[in-house]
Amino acid sequence: MITIYNSTERGLVTINDLVPGCWVNVVDPTPEEIAQLAQWGLMTDFVTPPLDMDETPRTEKENGDVMIVLRIPYYQGESSDIPYSTLPLGIILTDKCVATVCKHDNNVIQELVAGKVKGLWTAKRNRLVLHLLLRIAARYLNNLREINRLVEGVEDKLQVSMRNREVLELLKYQKSLTYFTTALKANELVLQRLQRSQLFRMYPDDEDLLEDALTETQQAIEMTNISGNILSQMMDAFASIISNNLNVVMKFLASVTIVLSLPTMIASFYGMNIGLPLQGHPQAFLIILGVTFVVAVGVVLVFWRKDWF
Repeated sequence: MITIYNSTERGLVTINDLVPGCWVNVVDPTPEEIAQLAQWGLMTDFVTPPLDMDETPRTEKENGDVMIVLRIPYYQGESSDIPYSTLPLGIILTDKCVATVCKHDNNVIQELVAGKVKGLWTAKRNRLVLHLLLRIAARYLNNLREINRLVEGVEDKLQVSMRNREVLELLKYQKSLTYFTTALKANELVLQRLQRSQLFRMYPDDEDLLEDALTETQQAIEMTNISGNILSQMMDAFASIISNNLNVVMKFLASVTIVLSLPTMIASFYGMNIGLPLQGHPQAFLIILGVTFVVAVGVVLVFWRKDWF
């Protein structure tokens, strides 16, 4: 799907034809759409790499056009094995327009289209790219906060859990943090390469935006590392808690089994067809029942004092 945006005094508007200073957003294009983009001057070699889900962040320049590939956070849903993953986003700068290419629709583009960035003009190509870089870093931070919130919710369930379900749920978020760490470190290298280049040094404000994007990315890296370490230690601790909870239940069941086995054992003795004490006594049943009750209560008290119940 190809959508062309152009800035007006009312904000971003959708147009049908390519005009100088526009923004072309491409999402999972068909071969026909890729051919149409080539007719508009967007090289196929720049359009197709971001569509590869395994593409790594990098920059490339050819014939005056620049391609920047970064990995952005992508929410796949709680039912997925990896709720928060990453996917490549390509940014192409030409002398006529800016193009973004991605395999899936994503929150980064949606936020720009929704007007979350004030003063966004598609004609200012470098400024538009810098706002994209800044929103990518901010989206990582937002997703990290959401992951931390979800992990805290799982913590409350784990404290009384005896199953592996909650631990496996934490494992999903640990996988997400691993993907985030890898992507953020690669993005940082690309931003540092852009900072060393002359591409965004035309205006001081552009340099500040690039510096902000790099700072936000480094902050996201630090936050991801901290969250990952905490989550890893938490999984080890809660694995021990689950094992301890199970041991407590097994100890309780073993104690109950012992208490119940004593009356059964005494009743078994008096069920044998041999001479037994009190067998001729008229109150033999009540006496035996009383002795059984006293023994069972005594064992319960012993177990209670030893904290086995």
